[in-house]
Amino acid sequence: MYEIRVAGHLSENWAARFEGLSMRHEPAGQTVMSGKLDQAALHGVFLKIRSLGLKLISVNRIEARRSAE
Repeated sequence: MYEIRVAGHLSENWAARFEGLSMRHEPAGQTVMSGKLDQAALHGVFLKIRSLGLKLISVNRIEARRSAE
């Protein structure tokens, strides 16, 4: 799972461009997109961010929590 942070609050219209990712707004004026992506899909998101002229702030890989056995 990845968490991708971009500058600005993106409207709901942008969600269709980033299909498969959930979006939330942060008070600092950033949008955080998150979802399960393989390497090819992650690079595709980077290309979309670049082609749309968005400012990429950070990308973090989030490890899935394992339940106690």
